[in-house]
Amino acid sequence: MHERISDELTWRQYAKGLGIRLRRLRDQRGLSQERVASDAGLSTVQYQRLESGGFAGPAPNPTSKTLIAIAQILDVTIDELLPPPWPDLRTK
Repeated sequence: MHERISDELTWRQYAKGLGIRLRRLRDQRGLSQERVASDAGLSTVQYQRLESGGFAGPAPNPTSKTLIAIAQILDVTIDELLPPPWPDLRTK
Protein backbone atom coordinates (compact mmCIF):
# COMPACT_ATOMS: atom_id res chain seq x y z
CA MET A 1 0.00 0.00 0.00
CA HIS A 2 2.82 2.40 0.83
CA GLU A 3 4.34 1.98 -2.67
CA ARG A 4 0.97 2.76 -4.27
CA ILE A 5 0.74 6.06 -2.41
CA SER A 6 4.34 6.85 -3.34
CA ASP A 7 3.60 6.08 -7.01
CA GLU A 8 0.59 8.40 -6.96
CA LEU A 9 2.65 11.21 -5.43
CA THR A 10 5.39 10.67 -8.01
CA TRP A 11 2.86 10.82 -10.84
CA ARG A 12 1.20 13.95 -9.40
CA GLN A 13 4.60 15.69 -9.25
CA TYR A 14 5.38 14.62 -12.81
CA ALA A 15 1.94 15.75 -14.06
CA LYS A 16 2.58 19.15 -12.49
CA GLY A 17 5.92 19.41 -14.33
CA LEU A 18 4.24 18.37 -17.58
CA GLY A 19 1.64 21.08 -17.07
CA ILE A 20 4.33 23.72 -16.60
CA ARG A 21 6.06 22.52 -19.79
CA LEU A 22 2.78 22.57 -21.77
CA ARG A 23 1.98 26.11 -20.72
CA ARG A 24 5.49 27.38 -21.49
CA LEU A 25 5.50 25.79 -24.95
CA ARG A 26 1.98 27.02 -25.70
CA ASP A 27 2.79 30.56 -24.56
CA GLN A 28 5.98 30.62 -26.64
CA ARG A 29 3.89 29.83 -29.72
CA GLY A 30 1.19 32.38 -28.93
CA LEU A 31 -1.55 29.75 -28.82
CA SER A 32 -4.60 29.79 -26.58
CA GLN A 33 -5.66 26.88 -24.43
CA GLU A 34 -8.85 26.73 -26.47
CA ARG A 35 -6.93 26.39 -29.74
CA VAL A 36 -4.61 23.63 -28.50
CA ALA A 37 -7.53 21.79 -26.91
CA SER A 38 -9.66 21.98 -30.05
CA ASP A 39 -6.83 20.93 -32.37
CA ALA A 40 -6.00 18.00 -30.06
CA GLY A 41 -9.62 16.83 -29.87
CA LEU A 42 -9.99 17.78 -26.22
CA SER A 43 -12.39 20.03 -24.40
CA THR A 44 -10.87 23.21 -23.02
CA VAL A 45 -11.45 21.90 -19.49
CA GLN A 46 -9.57 18.67 -20.28
CA TYR A 47 -6.62 20.64 -21.62
CA GLN A 48 -6.69 23.02 -18.65
CA ARG A 49 -6.47 19.99 -16.34
CA LEU A 50 -3.31 18.92 -18.18
CA GLU A 51 -1.74 22.35 -17.75
CA SER A 52 -2.71 22.51 -14.08
CA GLY A 53 -1.47 19.00 -13.33
CA GLY A 54 -4.93 18.14 -12.02
CA PHE A 55 -4.71 20.81 -9.32
CA ALA A 56 -8.26 20.28 -8.06
CA GLY A 57 -8.53 16.53 -8.60
CA PRO A 58 -6.64 13.44 -9.61
CA ALA A 59 -3.48 13.91 -11.64
CA PRO A 60 -4.29 13.71 -15.35
CA ASN A 61 -3.04 10.69 -17.27
CA PRO A 62 -3.26 11.62 -20.97
CA THR A 63 -3.26 8.95 -23.64
CA SER A 64 -0.34 8.56 -26.01
CA LYS A 65 -2.67 9.78 -28.78
CA THR A 66 -3.32 13.00 -26.86
CA LEU A 67 0.38 13.55 -26.15
CA ILE A 68 1.32 12.98 -29.79
CA ALA A 69 -1.40 15.39 -30.96
CA ILE A 70 -0.26 18.08 -28.53
CA ALA A 71 3.38 17.60 -29.53
CA GLN A 72 2.42 18.02 -33.20
CA ILE A 73 0.36 21.13 -32.46
CA LEU A 74 3.25 22.65 -30.51
CA ASP A 75 5.73 21.47 -33.16
CA VAL A 76 7.96 19.56 -30.73
CA THR A 77 9.01 15.94 -30.33
CA ILE A 78 7.60 13.79 -27.54
CA ASP A 79 11.01 14.02 -25.84
CA GLU A 80 10.74 17.81 -25.91
CA LEU A 81 7.16 17.70 -24.63
CA LEU A 82 7.73 15.36 -21.69
CA PRO A 83 9.90 16.90 -18.97
CA PRO A 84 12.86 14.93 -17.67
CA PRO A 85 13.43 12.95 -15.62
CA TRP A 86 10.66 10.54 -16.52
CA PRO A 87 9.22 8.81 -13.46
CA ASP A 88 9.98 5.14 -12.95
CA LEU A 89 6.53 3.57 -13.26
CA ARG A 90 7.62 -0.05 -13.45
CA THR A 91 5.79 -2.44 -11.17
CA LYS A 92 8.04 -3.20 -8.25
